[in-house]
Amino acid sequence: MMNKKVMAIVLAIIVVLGAGAGVYYFMQGNNTQAAGDTEITHELGTVSVTANPQKVVVFDYGVLDSLNTLGVEVSGVVKQSLPTYLNKYADASYTDIGTLFEPNFEVLHDLKPDVIFISGRQKDLYKQLTEIAPTVYLTLDNSDYLGSFKTNMETIGKIFNKTNEVSIELAAIDGAITDLKQLTSASNKNALIVMANDGELSAYGESSRFGVIHNTFGVTPVDTNIETSTHGQSVGFEYVVEKNPDVIFVVDRNAVTTGESKAAALFDNDLMAATKAVKNNAIINLDAHTWYVASGGLQSTKTMIAEVRSAFE
Repeated sequence: MMNKKVMAIVLAIIVVLGAGAGVYYFMQGNNTQAAGDTEITHELGTVSVTANPQKVVVFDYGVLDSLNTLGVEVSGVVKQSLPTYLNKYADASYTDIGTLFEPNFEVLHDLKPDVIFISGRQKDLYKQLTEIAPTVYLTLDNSDYLGSFKTNMETIGKIFNKTNEVSIELAAIDGAITDLKQLTSASNKNALIVMANDGELSAYGESSRFGVIHNTFGVTPVDTNIETSTHGQSVGFEYVVEKNPDVIFVVDRNAVTTGESKAAALFDNDLMAATKAVKNNAIINLDAHTWYVASGGLQSTKTMIAEVRSAFE
């Protein structure tokens, strides 16, 4: 009788354990499936991206910069206006996917990407692009460059299993910004940011696309009332002379659009010669590709910090 009872108990335990194991392996199976995709929420929606995607298409040079820094391979890029430091992507081994404003949809369909990265210039094409592949929209907040930049980098780290590498890069950038702010806060210099374009000047303030110089790096603006506009506030040389900044940061748009830099000649005139910036050799010609089309990248952000720092050393 006891043997029968023992056998019954043993059988019951086996059944329970077996059922438990079945549940365990079922759950493990579900977890494995879930681990195959990464859910990403961004300003335009939520998308499910294959973990560590292999066929990557990039429409934003800041994202391309970051993927390059992290050692992530890409398949398709915009080759028009490539920053010099990203020239390796001009090679024929990378597919040309159109321009920053006009994707080549036929090429994209043929490429069959696992993920597409876009930013502001492609925002209106988001729905069309999502029909081809999961599309991740990464943008920068002009009033919070650092916060939005970090969010973008953490998203990239999550998708490509590079969270540790991203953390190390961001920590280094935080340190560089802290060092820069010590310099700018101790300085009595103020500054003006201008874009030069075909002989015309536009000024940019604290909330502009280049506002990181003021609101993150701590540089005092010479004018706190500059109109916030995508293309800046149109100004003349008289305005620059009137404000008379200690430092002038110059972004030469022609260097990006035509490959020919014209800013140096633009500031070589009698009016500008009277300004403190010219007298003190404090006209800082910023790398136009970095600031105009590749901001928001791991390398470009380091370059931006270094260029601004040069005005205070």
